[in-house]
Amino acid sequence: VKSQLEEKENQKFPVFKAVSYKSQVVAGTNFFIKVDVGDEKCVHLRVFRSLPHENQPLALHAYQTNKAKQDELTYF
Repeated sequence: VKSQLEEKENQKFPVFKAVSYKSQVVAGTNFFIKVDVGDEKCVHLRVFRSLPHENQPLALHAYQTNKAKQDELTYF
């Protein structure tokens, strides 16, 4: 989903490392992922994984920028 975020934000992220995540089962799975993007900054991503029989790629559904490493990862 890195390329999806870079396209939406119109910028490149040389650092893109998952720090933590939570998951939520729906009609598929939502993953809430805290990602270190360098310079002491993080982004929070909500990524959706559809059910296996749907055979769809991961999709970036929402994101929050300007987060710090100590910010709690919550539903959004």
